[in-house]
Amino acid sequence: MKKEHYLNKEIKHIDIKKFDSAPIIEQFEKTAFQARNLARAAKILDRMLSDKDCSVILCLAGSLFSAGLKKIVYDMIENNMIDVIVSTGAIIVDQDFLEALGFKHYRGTPQADDDELMNLMIDRIYDTYIDEKQLRICDMTISEIADNIEAAPYSSREFIKFMGKYLKEKDMGKDSVVRIAYEKSLPIFVPAFSDSSAGFGLIHHQWKLKNEAKVSIDSVKDFLELTKIKTSAKDTGLLMVGGGVPKNFAQDVTVAADILGEKANMHKYAIQITVADERDGGLSGSTLKEAHSWGKVDEGSEQMVFSEATIALPLLVSYAYHRGTWKKRKNKEFNKILDK
Repeated sequence: MKKEHYLNKEIKHIDIKKFDSAPIIEQFEKTAFQARNLARAAKILDRMLSDKDCSVILCLAGSLFSAGLKKIVYDMIENNMIDVIVSTGAIIVDQDFLEALGFKHYRGTPQADDDELMNLMIDRIYDTYIDEKQLRICDMTISEIADNIEAAPYSSREFIKFMGKYLKEKDMGKDSVVRIAYEKSLPIFVPAFSDSSAGFGLIHHQWKLKNEAKVSIDSVKDFLELTKIKTSAKDTGLLMVGGGVPKNFAQDVTVAADILGEKANMHKYAIQITVADERDGGLSGSTLKEAHSWGKVDEGSEQMVFSEATIALPLLVSYAYHRGTWKKRKNKEFNKILDK
């Protein structure tokens, strides 16, 4: 088989503007199990967006943009439905930035011959394919960006701003989350930045320079910057898709503020969409009720939704979008506050 045999059906991103999930959400509310949980989560998200004192933090983990969910997040940024993003590196770099460079993700099958895929340099994410050669270009673009900025330690947020600036100057990625976040001064944090194509690009950058001054990522600066956002915002709400590092990083800022002697409320609202189980004590499946014991999430407006993200997130955000509460929200432009 040739590579073109596999890479011929592009992933298409879901457009929440084209359907209104409110009728099914309203019916879900009168049912049970995860349908009812999703309906309650939709109502909580709508309350978040109607709360003028609430800043909304979107946490992303898992292969979400490669699976067709990128436009949902783009539309949320464009319409001031979120104020901060905390994500894994793969979503922001390997998926969003990759597509911004003109590349695509493709529909595949988990029954594929993985040995043949490896020989063709095709990477598989369950039933999705990526061209490894295109990923290498993405890696080297990150290296190029690092080569052309001042050698210094940066927060991931600061470096991602350079990525957004690169796309804007090159007039690339007009549907990119990285680019629109840069244009709207919305901060994106990737606490484990090197765990992605960014990592390959940055080690290439550092390896070339050997003993010269280099660009590096300061994850502690990330933590401090997000804590500053938390202390400057009266209230905050979390919308978490998946778990892992982004979930814990965003929740921890309430404790960080307390340790620094700064006043900060627990997260007033919290929603998590996950398929992880809480019984093994793992982070991704730990409930929001459990987070209250740590002083991270307030009680009363929190909801776990045990569902796969490609099903639950479009329904949830479509409901909030078509309710229109976001129309009263203003762009917080937290990047400008952090860059002072």
